[in-house]
Formats: sequence, structure tokens, C-alpha cells
Amino acid sequence: KMKTKLALALGEGAGGEPVSGDLAKMPHLLIAGATGSGKTVCLNTVICCLLLNNTPNEVRFIMIDPKRVELTSFKGIPHLAAPVIVETDKAIEALRWLGREMNTRYQTMAEARARNIEGFNKGREGTDRMPYLVLVIDELADLMMTGGDEVEQILCRLAQLARAVGIHLVVATQRPSVDVITGLIKANFPTRISFAVTSQVDSRTILDIAGAEKLLGSGDMLYLPTDASKPKRIQGCYVSDPETDRLVFFWNNQHREELVPLLKLDELARAAAGKKDDVAEDSLMETARELAREHDNISTSFLQRRLRIGYPRAARIMDQLSQEMEEWDIREVEDELDDDDFE
Repeated sequence: KMKTKLALALGEGAGGEPVSGDLAKMPHLLIAGATGSGKTVCLNTVICCLLLNNTPNEVRFIMIDPKRVELTSFKGIPHLAAPVIVETDKAIEALRWLGREMNTRYQTMAEARARNIEGFNKGREGTDRMPYLVLVIDELADLMMTGGDEVEQILCRLAQLARAVGIHLVVATQRPSVDVITGLIKANFPTRISFAVTSQVDSRTILDIAGAEKLLGSGDMLYLPTDASKPKRIQGCYVSDPETDRLVFFWNNQHREELVPLLKLDELARAAAGKKDDVAEDSLMETARELAREHDNISTSFLQRRLRIGYPRAARIMDQLSQEMEEWDIREVEDELDDDDFE
């Protein structure tokens, strides 16, 4: 049994010994495998392990499922930062939001003089804690076809910088070709899992060595951790649909304070369409605006202290304030340009 909150049960080795991992040390996981090889079962196992060990105040998920059917069993769990995202344009907006959230968290931790999320959460309880954020992408190929370079840049930036602020990526694809798993993406995902693939080329793309094309399927995989020079062959865990349903049912029936979603799908849709965000305001938004006018530099932790609210709500208010300030700066520049033209 591992002490970490982000422990993952991966499977059994050749001698029957259990094989586990720590997502906090990985710190990101790349999974590849052909259709029917066990890739989605592995993804579900990772999610179930995190659900077993963490409350919604400790871990939040952003799930992107372009295939629309693989992650729907987790619909409605309180750990979701947003409903499961199935549309590609909303998924790209969610990645952009995650990049902004990473910057906000770094600013908050700098003010608290914390070096990482463990130091920040030490001594904090409940909604004052900064939750881990786990991004789960079931099919990277669809996003790469639509977003291309932008998706690659955001994923690489998150993979390089997000570990310290508690953001982890779990990305899966059934097409491990070089146009999907680019050199930059592979370099920033040191922990990789390959299930059975169709060719030796695909095996080299994901693991840098041949061998995955000879796997038997049905959970047979090669696991390459960060501290190993060559992958280890293991038989992956299998979590049945009834077991998953029982876990989801348990969390859906817990009577606890309802958490504010960190991001909303209608906001993502408006951003993707280039429309102005006109969602209902938080009741404390006007108070936050007054604080922003009175103080030059405000942060999420500042809003937590002054408004006496938890981290998720403060982060949402901070995002909205940042967006309003950006729009205000743009208007000021446009007004100055108009005045120059008039003169």
C-alpha cells in the first residue's frame, strides 16, 4: 500500500507481483494501444484508483472524450471540474483554461511562499485546500487533427510546468503515429504505457523500442516508468462496468457541500465561438471588483482571505476578473488609437 494520494494500481508482473505507480512522481502518463487492446480499461482503472483515495476537495477531473462513449460512466461524479467534454472546440478551450489556471496557481503559491502544492496545502482543510487537477484525454488524435500546433504547445507547456501546482495529464491514443505523438509530446511524457499496437513503427514511436507489436492484447502491456531504461511487461488491471458503476453511485449519493464547477461548458462554447461571456455573475463579483480597484495586485489567495471563500470559487472569480481587465485594457488602447486618428 502506497502512502501517496495519487497511487495507481497498474497490474501484475510476470511473477505475479503487484505493480503500482504514483501519478505525483510520473508526473504525466501517455497511453497508446490499438482498438481492443485494453487502453480504455486502463484509463478507467486510473480514474477509479484516484476516486477511491480522494474526496472532491482533493482531486478534480477534466475529462475529454471525443468518442463520446468511453468516459460517460463517470458522468455526474462530484470530482468533475466540468461535465465530460465531447466536442473538440470545447476541448481546446478547456486546454487554454488549464494553462491560465496553472499561471493562477503559481501566482497564488508565490504569495503563500509555497514551493509546491504539498507545501501550500499543509495545514489547510476543506475548501481552503488547492485540489489536484487531473486532465484525462481519451483520444488525442482527434484533438491533434483539429488543434494541431496549439494543442501540442499547450500540452507541452503543461507537461513541463504543471507538476508543482498539482496539475497532471493522462493522455491516451489508439493511433501512436508521429503526427499524433510528436517528438515534443513524447519528450515531456517520460512515463508511458503501450498496449498491443499494429506495427513495429508504432511501438518505436511510443516506447523508442520494438516489442509492443508482439503483445497479446486484452490488457497485456509494456510499462515504461521514469526511472527505468527499458519497459516492464505486465498484465493490466481490469475494472468491470458494475464495479465502476458502484463507485460512481457511491460518490453521487454522498451528502456534502456542492462544489462550484471550475469551468462551465457554456462558457467554453461561447469562447470557442468568439462571443462575449455573459454568464450569471457570482454574488461576490462586485465586491471583488472593488477590491481590484483598491489594490494594484490581487490573487486567488487574496480573494480567499478577504471574501472568506474556498479556493475553487476564488479561482473562478479571479478568472472572470482577469478577463474583464484584459477587455478593459483593449478598449483603452482602441480609444487612444481613435483619438490619434481624430487629431
